[in-house]
Amino acid sequence: MSADGEIFTQWALWVGQRALPLFFVLLALLLAATCACWWILRRYTEARRQQTISPTLFVGLRIMVGCAIILAGAGVFALLARQLGAGEALSRADQALTDALRVSMPRAALQVFATLTHLADTATLTGLCIVMALALIALGRRWLALGWVVALAGNGLLNQTLKQIFSRVRPLHPDSLVLAQGFSFPSGHSSGAVVAYGMLAYLALRLLPERWHLPTLVAALALAFTVGASRLFLSVHFASDVVAGFASGTAWLALCVTSIELIRWRRQRTV
Repeated sequence: MSADGEIFTQWALWVGQRALPLFFVLLALLLAATCACWWILRRYTEARRQQTISPTLFVGLRIMVGCAIILAGAGVFALLARQLGAGEALSRADQALTDALRVSMPRAALQVFATLTHLADTATLTGLCIVMALALIALGRRWLALGWVVALAGNGLLNQTLKQIFSRVRPLHPDSLVLAQGFSFPSGHSSGAVVAYGMLAYLALRLLPERWHLPTLVAALALAFTVGASRLFLSVHFASDVVAGFASGTAWLALCVTSIELIRWRRQRTV
């Protein structure tokens, strides 16, 4: 084993032995970062309302941020895919982390995660997609309904295509509380949770009063992160599968939201 591979494996073992506390620490950091980004966004929004920033510049900044997120997500995914095919270092680290989690995770915590993981099952997201699409149509928001359906259905198609391309076998999980079939890379639950709950947060920003915006964003992030972590804790995915799912889902979500906002801006200009 190379020196880099040995370092990755040792880090994986260290993380696996402290997985549950690290999960809560990372979740808290992500939520804090979300609140900070929300504060910055509100400043720009207030500047837009006071007309200190031109509408074109404001839209341009939002598109630039969206493109940056798309590139970042695609870059992380490409890096993981390259490492996966470059040798055994990533696979060894993934396996070491999975083995450590099987020993360190309390049974009670696994039962909780086994329940939460169903929030991104195919059946759950399909039902959510249909209900929200009908609700948006009833509200007269047909373009948003179309964007919502394209986001969820497109992510499902993208994930299945990527799974077939990489054809990675899942970790062995004979004692797991949930069963999973198909290939492993990237995690469909992770990407699906990011896109579905991220799109719900976007719809909340568009349709709900401002007091609901930040709570919705925080809830969406917490749900997506928890679902992804559950796939790792339950030994139905490797860590790189989950991170790749987060990356691909984030890139696709950013692409969908940016496209919707760009179409909305162009339609407003033509009115």
